[in-house]
Amino acid sequence: MAFSAKPYCSTTTKPPAPTTHLSPSPSLSARARRSAHGLSAAAGKSTPSIIRLRAFAQRIRASQQQQRRRPEYVPNRIDDPNYVRIFDTTLRDGEQSPGATMTSAEKLVVARQLARLGVDVIEAGFPASSPDDLDAVRSIAIEVGNPPEGEGVHVPVICGLSRCNRRDIDAAWEAVRHARRPRIHTFIATSEIHMQHKLRKTPEQVVAIAKEMVAYARSLGCPDVEFSPEDAGRSNREFLYHILEEVIKAGATTLNIPDTVGYTLPYEFGKLIADIKANTPGIENAIISTHCQNDLGLATANTLAGARAGARQLEVTINGIGERAGNASLEEVVMAIKCRGELLDGLYTGIHSQHITLTSKMVQEHSGLHVQPHKAIVGANAFAHESGIHQDGMLKYKGTYEIISPDDIGLTRANEFGIVLGKLSGRHAVRSKLVEIGYEISDKEFEDFFKRYKEVAEKKKRVTDEDIEALLSDEIFQPKVIWSLADVQATCGTLGLSTATVKLIAPDGEEKIACSVGTGPVDAAYRAVDQIIQIPTVLREYGMTSVTEGIDAIATTRVVVTGDVTNNSKHALTGHSFNRSFSGSGAAMDIVVSSVRAYLSALNKMCSFAGAAKANSEVPESASVQSTE
Repeated sequence: MAFSAKPYCSTTTKPPAPTTHLSPSPSLSARARRSAHGLSAAAGKSTPSIIRLRAFAQRIRASQQQQRRRPEYVPNRIDDPNYVRIFDTTLRDGEQSPGATMTSAEKLVVARQLARLGVDVIEAGFPASSPDDLDAVRSIAIEVGNPPEGEGVHVPVICGLSRCNRRDIDAAWEAVRHARRPRIHTFIATSEIHMQHKLRKTPEQVVAIAKEMVAYARSLGCPDVEFSPEDAGRSNREFLYHILEEVIKAGATTLNIPDTVGYTLPYEFGKLIADIKANTPGIENAIISTHCQNDLGLATANTLAGARAGARQLEVTINGIGERAGNASLEEVVMAIKCRGELLDGLYTGIHSQHITLTSKMVQEHSGLHVQPHKAIVGANAFAHESGIHQDGMLKYKGTYEIISPDDIGLTRANEFGIVLGKLSGRHAVRSKLVEIGYEISDKEFEDFFKRYKEVAEKKKRVTDEDIEALLSDEIFQPKVIWSLADVQATCGTLGLSTATVKLIAPDGEEKIACSVGTGPVDAAYRAVDQIIQIPTVLREYGMTSVTEGIDAIATTRVVVTGDVTNNSKHALTGHSFNRSFSGSGAAMDIVVSSVRAYLSALNKMCSFAGAAKANSEVPESASVQSTE
C-alpha cells in the first residue's frame, strides 16, 4: 500500500537532531514536497545529495510562500480563490465566557498580539453593551487599526458587533470608524424557533429589519458591513436564500453563517454553505463566512467543512473560548489548513503560526481561562511523549509521532537549549531565555520581571521555563495596578485561629494595613484585603496549581469574583443586563502570597471597570455615542 502523507507538516528550516540514517526516496518530486524539517530528520549524514535536496526543497517552499502572499484587502471579494480570511472574535464572543472579562487595557494588549499573529479581522467587542466596551473598541481601532505606513505592513480590519437596531449600529460605528479598515457586524435571528419565541416577529418583518439596518450601516459611511442570520443552522433554507439576497442588495459585503447552538454535523454544515453559494442570488458580490459553536465538539470540523464548501472567512477564537462550550479554535483551524491543505483544495491563510503559542498563553492569562493539558496544538501535553514506544520513535525520527513541528507554533522544548538559569544568571542570560521561549517585552517590563526572578532564584536551585512563564504572567500580564501588595504575614495550624496581616499600597501611594482571622490563612488574608478595599465581593472560584514538581515549586492561583458592578452591561445575544465576573491570577512560592496576588488582580479589574463605567456615566449620552444622522 502506498502512502502520500507527509512525514511532517512543518515549514521551519531548523532540522531536528536525528540518530539514524534513512535512505532518501528515489522520487525527486516527493522529496520536494517534504519540508526541510522532515528531510533533515530523515538524513543522518549531510551527504552532497542530501544537501542539494534540502536546498531544492527550501527553494520550492520559498517559491510557494512568495506565491501565497496575503491578497490586497477588498471588503466583498478575495482575488485569490484559495485564500481564507481569519476573523478572530476572542475579544467579543470569547469574552462572553463566564469569568473571562478583560479590562480595556488588556483587550488592547491582546489586540496588538492578534495583529502580530496576522488575523485579517479583529472583532474587538460589542460597543453597545457598555461605555467601557465602546471605549475599548475605539482604542483598538485607533491604535491597532492604524499601524505605521510601510511596505508589507499588515492592516487588520477592526470590527464591532451590533444588533439590528440604530442605537447599536451607531455605537459600533462610533467605535470602529477611527480604524483604517472599519467594519460593522450586525445580526438578527432567522430560525423559526428564534423568530417565534425570542423576536416575536414574522419572517417578513425580520427581512425588512435586516435590509433597513444593513442599508443604515452603509449610510453612515462604513464601507464594510457583515450580516449574520443568527441560528442559520436551524433556519429554513429558502428563507435563508431570500434574506441573504436582500441584505446583499442593501450593501452587505460579508455573509456570516452561524451554527449558533453547535447543532449541525460537518456534512450538514458543508452542504449548508454549498447550498447558499449555489442558490443565493448575488452571492458573487459577497464573502461567505462561518461561525461554529462547539456544543457537540464539532466546531473545528464544521468550520473546515464550511471552508471546503466555499466559505472564505472563518470566525474563530484563541483557545476556542466563547459562550457555553466555546467556538472553533483558531490554532486548530489554522494548523489543520496548514497541515492538510492539499486535501482542502489548496486553501491557505495569512496567519504567522509561530506566534500561536505566545498568543494562546496571553489569552489564558488575561481571560483567566486556562486550557486543558490535552488541548490540541497548545495544550501542555500536545508535544509531550511518555510512552516508551513513542519515545523510541521520537528519538529515531520526530516525524514518527509528531505531524507538526513545535517550532511552527512558536513552542520550544526546554531541553533543546543549553542555558540553565539559576541565582547567578545575569540580565543577558535571562533576557536570552525570554526570547528563546517567545517573549519580547519592554525594558521597564523586563526590569520588573528580573526583580521577581531574582527573588525566586535565591530560593530555587534551578529556574525552569515554566517558572519563568508563571512569573511573567504574574508580573506583566496583569490589569492596571490600582491596589498593590506590599506585605502579607499569616499564621495557621491546629492550636488556634488562623490570622493574617496584609499591607496594601493604595492608588495614592498611601500604605494601609489590616488584620483579620479566618477559617484558614487564605480566608484570613482575603478578609484583611476586604477590610482595606471595602468593595462588596463574592468569591465564585478558587483554584491553585503547582507550576513544576518539587516542594519548592511556584504556585499559581486563579480566582473569579463578582460584585455589585452591573453598569448596564448587556449580553450580545439576549440584550439582558448582567453582573460581570472578574478573574485574577497570581504566582509565588508561598501559597498565601500567590492567593493574595490573584485576589488583588481580580479586584483591580473590578475597580478599573467600575471606574471606567463611572467616568462614562458622567458624560452625556449624546457625547458618548454620536450619531451621524
